[in-house]
Amino acid sequence: MTARLIDGTAVAAALRAELTARIASLPFRPGLTVVMVGDDPASASYVRSKDKAAAAAGIDARTVQLPAAIDQATLLRRIEALNADPAVDGILVQLPLPSHIDPAAVVEAVDPAKDVDGFHPLNVGRLAAGRPALVPCTPLGVMRLLARAGVAIAGARALVLGRSAIVGRPMAALLLAADATVTIAHSRTRDLPEECRRADILIAAAGRRELVRGDWIKPGAAVIDVGINRGPDGRLTGDVAFAECEAVAGAITPVPGGVGPMTIACLLLNTVEAAERRRVR
Repeated sequence: MTARLIDGTAVAAALRAELTARIASLPFRPGLTVVMVGDDPASASYVRSKDKAAAAAGIDARTVQLPAAIDQATLLRRIEALNADPAVDGILVQLPLPSHIDPAAVVEAVDPAKDVDGFHPLNVGRLAAGRPALVPCTPLGVMRLLARAGVAIAGARALVLGRSAIVGRPMAALLLAADATVTIAHSRTRDLPEECRRADILIAAAGRRELVRGDWIKPGAAVIDVGINRGPDGRLTGDVAFAECEAVAGAITPVPGGVGPMTIACLLLNTVEAAERRRVR
């Protein structure tokens, strides 16, 4: 058996097309501002991708580039100005930040209604309580991939491998809200392979290259690989040993071309939804 490939690039393209049409019907252009502190090359490349995708969809996207030596108080004042700007519907502070800046303080400074990353404690709490909220983009993208692949979530055993605030915890909350029976596993989980073998849906977000092996997968399970790791040869791989797991799973995402494209597409989705909540009555 060879697993069905879940093509994140195609699903993301379809979502961006839907959003482009949705934005064109609005009497305004949603505004997205990315705040980037310093000049980390990887962050800069990612921000350029976000700006390009947003502009292509009809979003008024701009990046505020700030020096790495900026002090925290000045950065917080810049964020407060964006909070007060009626043309800005979404604010994203690119992480990581320089070591002298407290990321928690910066995240909490963003207006929750403009928090298109879904990281503000108010949005985190709303998600945990099952209330409407802006949701972190990667878990939101995973849910859309599962839906487009026709994976039945209600009643399924779902295992989230990883407990980060950015992916693992919100992922578990979204699956729970969709009526899955959810387990969160991590580096201290006893008999991790056996926990994985019980899962009908396995979300790998551990940040460890090819951690999940083929004999960890329940036959026919849906496997979503959130990991992005660069090997010694420069090749991108996920947290899943793809060839091994593809031979056992029912459906699987590749790396690259799986979850990654959905993260940016869902950032655009969050921006549009934040704009409509703020401006459409």
